[in-house]
Amino acid sequence: MIRHPPRAARFLALALAAGAMLATEACSNGSGAATSTSSRSAGALTQAEAETALINTTDLEGNWTRVNDAATWRDSLLIGKVDAAQFFTDSKTTAADCQKLLDVLYSDALLGKPSGARAVAGFSGGGDGARMLYQVAGHDRGQLDSSLAWLKTLPVKCDQFTVTGKDGSTRTAQVIETSLPKAGDSRQGLRLTLQGPVGSNPATLTLDLAAVRVGTNAIAVTNGGLGGTEADSTQQAVTLGTRRLKDVLAGKTPAEQPPGQQESLTRP
Repeated sequence: MIRHPPRAARFLALALAAGAMLATEACSNGSGAATSTSSRSAGALTQAEAETALINTTDLEGNWTRVNDAATWRDSLLIGKVDAAQFFTDSKTTAADCQKLLDVLYSDALLGKPSGARAVAGFSGGGDGARMLYQVAGHDRGQLDSSLAWLKTLPVKCDQFTVTGKDGSTRTAQVIETSLPKAGDSRQGLRLTLQGPVGSNPATLTLDLAAVRVGTNAIAVTNGGLGGTEADSTQQAVTLGTRRLKDVLAGKTPAEQPPGQQESLTRP
C-alpha cells in the first residue's frame, strides 16, 4: 500500500520546488544579463571607454604621428555649392545628397551627430603627408543604420558632380565605393576625389572614408589629403579599430599592436 504524504506537506513541497525553479531562472537571467552587460556589443560607451577604443600610432603602418589639433582641421576645397541643374533625374534630391556629403566631411560628422560618448584622434604624416581623423562614438541605432544606408547610395548618386566655390571657382568631384575588411556588424567605404584650384595652383584632394557599426557604436575614418591617400592605413585602422572597440565593449583591455605587424592585416 502506497502512503501519500499529507496534503499540507505536498503543497509545501510543490511551493518549494516552484521557488527553486524561479530562483534558478532568475540566476540564469541574471547571468545572461551580466554576460550581455560585459560584452555590451549594443550598449552605450562611456567617455573613458570611447577614448580607450581609439587607435594609436602603433596600429598604423608608416610614419604617422598623433596630433592634438585635429578638431581644427578644415579643408577649404570642401566648401562650395552643388548645383542641381547638373543632374538629369531627381536633381534636387541628388544635389542635396552630394551637398550633404561635403558638409558632413567639413564638420567631421560622417555618421551624423552622436547620441552618446565621442572620442577623436588625429594623425598626420603617412607616406604622402596625409591626415587621418579617427572617431569612436555611440549613436542611435536607427540613425546609424540610416547613415550607413545613405553612404551606400552615394557612388551612384554622386559619381560625378561639380562644386562652385565662394570665389566662383569650379571643382570637379567623384565618389566611388571602396572595399573594407569584414569588420563589425556592417560597414561602408568610399573615396572622394575633388579637383580644383587652391589659390592659383591646381590641386586634387583625395579622401578615403570608412564607417563601421558595432552594435549601437561606430568608428568613422577620414584619411587623405592633397598628396593622396594611404589606403593601407585606412584598412589597418578599420581592422584594428574594430577589434579594439569590441575588446572595450567586452570589458577587456585592448591589446597593443606590436610595431611592424600591421602589414599582415591588409595583405594576404
